[in-house]
Amino acid sequence: AAEEPEELPLPTEEPQHEKPQTEAPTSEAAPVQAVLEELRVSSVTPDSVQLQWTVPKGSFDSFTLQYRDAQGQPQALPIDGGSRSVTVPGLSPSHRYRFHLYGLRGRKKIDHVSTEVMTGKGEASEEPLPSEPQQEKPQTESHVSEAPPTRAVLGQLKVSGVTPNSVQLQWSVPEGSFDSFTLQYRDAQGQPQTLPIDEGSRSVTVPGLSPSHRYRFHLYGLRGRKKIDHVSTDVMTEEPEELPLPTEEPQHEKSQTEAPTSEAAPVRAVLEELRVSSVTPDSVQLQWTVPKGSFDSFMLQYRDAQGQPQALPIDGGSRSVTVP
Repeated sequence: AAEEPEELPLPTEEPQHEKPQTEAPTSEAAPVQAVLEELRVSSVTPDSVQLQWTVPKGSFDSFTLQYRDAQGQPQALPIDGGSRSVTVPGLSPSHRYRFHLYGLRGRKKIDHVSTEVMTGKGEASEEPLPSEPQQEKPQTESHVSEAPPTRAVLGQLKVSGVTPNSVQLQWSVPEGSFDSFTLQYRDAQGQPQTLPIDEGSRSVTVPGLSPSHRYRFHLYGLRGRKKIDHVSTDVMTEEPEELPLPTEEPQHEKSQTEAPTSEAAPVRAVLEELRVSSVTPDSVQLQWTVPKGSFDSFMLQYRDAQGQPQALPIDGGSRSVTVP
């Protein structure tokens, strides 16, 4: 099993040759040896694993996590050099995975650590992770501080926004503090889902939901891997919204019984080929043709990342538009 990563994009033979690091690095001095240690599992759900590691010496430009999925296909997850944890989503329940974390300088693998993890069972009770809060609330364990741990309390879980396919939730921490949070819920198919949230967050947007569906969300406050407190709320997503211009209109308008601008019988107007001419991380440029007839204007409709309908009016002479 240890040989598995060899078929993955970055061969495992490299680290042995690279560990001496004879190449001159960016600095003038001899390269500092970079060391990876302790690939640990910080949380497990039926379909995800969260891993943590340390870099006790030196630094890496980036990391790559390699493993085989449940079908035996090699997977590689690129991770930036400043990260010390990663969540691996899309796993299969009750399946054993072997993860290999490589530390890279440029494209060279300098060091690597491995660990094995078994994902949780798919048929969890009410939540994917067992509901331990009752046992943990006393918090008798002493944590990092020398004094007894301060009590950590989660405030009310409130809904701050709802669309047909997303929900935004907010909460407060009126007392104490948590190392991290996790939001758990069941999707429209009844499958448990877990969303890890960092300690500084007080709100989260849950994407990919189904319209007109009731969800029950459970937010847990964690210290280490222990659930200290939890709050829940029920939310119904909105009905699918009609876009600003109803889609039925074009059919009625195609007959064009209204008097057109020209004196003659109306020429049939045809739209063709909506093409993407350029893409950036936050914009798209589209082009189209009008092979027959003409239009007074155009209207581009789409849903934004929050599922809200957007409409962009465009003048009739245009044949391209940039969506910002």
